[in-house]
Amino acid sequence: MNHMNHEEKLPAYKDVSLSFEDRAKDLVSRMTLPEKISQMIYDAPAIPRLDIPAYNWWNECLHGVARAGIATVFPQAIAMAATFNPELIHKVAEAISDEARAKHHEAVRNGDRGIYKGLTFWSPNINIFRDPRWGRGHETYGEDPYLTSRMGVAFVKGLQGDDPKYLKVVATPKHYAVHSGPESQRHSFDARVSQKDLRETYLPAFEECVKEGKAVSIMGAYNRTNGEPCCASKTLLKDILRDEWGFDGYVVSDCGAIDDIHMHHKVTKTAAESAALAVNNGCELNCGKTYEYLCQAVEQGLISEETIDQAVIKLFTARMRLGMFDPPEMVRYAHIPYDVNDSPEHRELALETARQSIVLLKNDENILPLSKKLKTIAVIGPNADDLDVLLANYFGTPSKYVTPLEGIKNKVSPDTKVLYAKGCEVTGNSVDGFDEAVNIAEMADIVIMCLGLSPRIEGEEGDVADSDGGGDRLHIDLPGMQEQLLETIYGTGKPIVLVLLNGSAIAINWAHEHVPAIIEAWYPGEEGGTAIADVLFGDYNPAGRLPITFVRSLDDLPPFTDYNMKGRTYRYFEKEPLYPFGYGLSYTSFKYSNLRLSAMRLPAGNNLDINVDVENTGKLAGREVVQLYISDVEASVEVPMRQLCGIQCITLEPGQKQTVSFTVEPQHMSLFDYDGKRILEPGQFIIAVGGHQPDERSKSLTGNDVLTSTFEIV
Repeated sequence: MNHMNHEEKLPAYKDVSLSFEDRAKDLVSRMTLPEKISQMIYDAPAIPRLDIPAYNWWNECLHGVARAGIATVFPQAIAMAATFNPELIHKVAEAISDEARAKHHEAVRNGDRGIYKGLTFWSPNINIFRDPRWGRGHETYGEDPYLTSRMGVAFVKGLQGDDPKYLKVVATPKHYAVHSGPESQRHSFDARVSQKDLRETYLPAFEECVKEGKAVSIMGAYNRTNGEPCCASKTLLKDILRDEWGFDGYVVSDCGAIDDIHMHHKVTKTAAESAALAVNNGCELNCGKTYEYLCQAVEQGLISEETIDQAVIKLFTARMRLGMFDPPEMVRYAHIPYDVNDSPEHRELALETARQSIVLLKNDENILPLSKKLKTIAVIGPNADDLDVLLANYFGTPSKYVTPLEGIKNKVSPDTKVLYAKGCEVTGNSVDGFDEAVNIAEMADIVIMCLGLSPRIEGEEGDVADSDGGGDRLHIDLPGMQEQLLETIYGTGKPIVLVLLNGSAIAINWAHEHVPAIIEAWYPGEEGGTAIADVLFGDYNPAGRLPITFVRSLDDLPPFTDYNMKGRTYRYFEKEPLYPFGYGLSYTSFKYSNLRLSAMRLPAGNNLDINVDVENTGKLAGREVVQLYISDVEASVEVPMRQLCGIQCITLEPGQKQTVSFTVEPQHMSLFDYDGKRILEPGQFIIAVGGHQPDERSKSLTGNDVLTSTFEIV
């Protein structure tokens, strides 16, 4: 009877002592061709005979777990960028991935393997916000490659975790590459860029997220780049991503992007050709259904089964790295309790992030902070009491939320009357609410006006209800009747504080000339109203900085469809902006002194160490965002006027002084030539350190200069 002792030998893919890749290879070797192909589509079906459960790859967590019920809603990505604080954003991503894990395991326990329940997240969006018209700019970390890289790497690492064996979740930086509008043309658009702009502006954040962040997945863009559809581009996916950067994860197409290859880009004629082109060039996973045609493609000799095997092995390696084929007791992330979701700690983190994101744009005669004991406050405007502007796009559902109106009511003394009138809608031409708004303004000691944009007018194509531009903006002024409302209320003679809620730059030229105090609050998440009130009434000293340039007029910019960087972003913008990148005021003052460089003559290839002393010379404690810019003054090719290459956030008590240190690496001293080659040239460089850029507009707005010094590469 000894045959009872002969247990069936465990198949290699179930042997937890083997490497994930070896297990994935074994598993894929047991599949039929149709089974393999079924696993390359985002809603992959179960294969019961191999104990493979169904898996839906599509999930979103741009600023909180999205579309999966109750979750903590953090400020939108553009607001996170305005904190200039990668360490904070790392904490936010850790909180998001805690909620993601808790939700996933709860769903699996309940037999729910549907969309938005998995562990593969299609975030962050690290495209460069090069033009204020682009509707999806608020999903990004702004216009600067360095800031975007630091934020992107912090977010990716916070999502993917630090376990030596298992991934917490998969991060998917997107949309690779050269993608930032127009939304209405994205399915057929060819973004033409020079090799120099490609390397200097559009690729650095992707490179850093792959090489330093170790992102396991990348999402391709809808458009073509220099003629090649991004989701089937040999240049982008093979030559650069895999061969040059050493990426070993998987690539997912944007949703429907493989169909675009034959339907709109007209690069192929059939769905089978598009599917084969994409997989042959390194796009393993299809958001869409076009990969169903891979069977035909194999029959037609357009792709080999071996190439399909390699793609499916990559996909199963990722699923295995997430611990999906191992006993839960082996995976520490499987034990995150469900009550981390929407926890008080995460709400507090959402509040702190919103506070740090708020930018004080103007504060004449220190009208802010306001007294909590004012007799009557009028709160006016379409964004004062609106849930959408807290949530932005790609959002979860908060269990409770605080609008600006509510935040203000919660903050003031019981004796203060808070009156509210909407005044007008965000868009449209109705002035029906003007009279009511004027009436309450006339009764008030001060008027707080909450104006701006809405995710209903700026966002993704097909995702916005009230946009004229298919998600993009055709104009960058305050939309609808908001400007008229502002001027009408100004006419009452009452002092006004303007609070902007928006995801992109607005040309508030009139407001800048006339309104004494202006704050930029973005789309600030579930606790946005609390954060705004904290700043307005002095419980928090604002220190946010603009991650984008606020231009005065679209006349100052090249055409929207021109992807050349000349004339765009602070690095190449030669006109005077309304508000510059890196700008933001405080309720206290900081003095910079004693800038020291480790060398005045630096051998090429060495690091440069920089120290500066920063002192809080005001009466309030405050956060300061110390910024380091470098300018190459003897370059052999056209280079940015200046570029950010260091940020440090410090908090100082009144009278406190601190030494802040930076290290500038050779890559930040190098340039890209017209062929896109990185070169470190000898010559002179200027280093500037301060609370803002070394430009005339920042100097005139802040009344402060930055410290500068020169060094030479020899």
